[in-house]
Amino acid sequence: MTTNRSTTEIGNTPRIYVASLSDYNAGRLHGRWIDANQPAETIREEISQMLAESKEPSAEEWAIHDYENFAGYNVGEFADLEQLSEIASLILEHGPVFGRLLTHFGGDLEDAKRYMNDGYRGEWDSLAHYVESLVEECYSDVLKALPNFIRGHIDFEGIGDDMELSGDVFTIDVDRKIHVFDSCI
Repeated sequence: MTTNRSTTEIGNTPRIYVASLSDYNAGRLHGRWIDANQPAETIREEISQMLAESKEPSAEEWAIHDYENFAGYNVGEFADLEQLSEIASLILEHGPVFGRLLTHFGGDLEDAKRYMNDGYRGEWDSLAHYVESLVEECYSDVLKALPNFIRGHIDFEGIGDDMELSGDVFTIDVDRKIHVFDSCI
């Protein structure tokens, strides 16, 4: 059974624990932690080395029995190594938000990459802070024309809730921060 032992902290490389299934079936634990942020071919070489070190004469099959630092993304026992390598690289590039984004899209790597590249609107303390910044950026002349007593009563939280409920944006929470994505890309 695969378990996610921790979420990504910046600087921690996503890793997988690959085990020899021959050893596992013989009642022994034999495996190795492998850095997932390297080319898939290098991961395969490390798996081959681990299998070659087995005491079982026919150790050829393997599975991922554990993983760490994938920021909430669930790695399967027989995950595609090319995709896993790319995911690890993207988590290190973008931080934990990418692992959570990938989970948001049910593991669809292409959608997660597209939204990270084209729909990401940044990290905010709240959705209301994002909306306030957006309104100030897009409607600064209108805001300046309003009297102070009206400007102070604009419901940025309500506007943010409406934007999220209508599907204009979606958010991902990471470490008490909100990451905002434009749904209309």
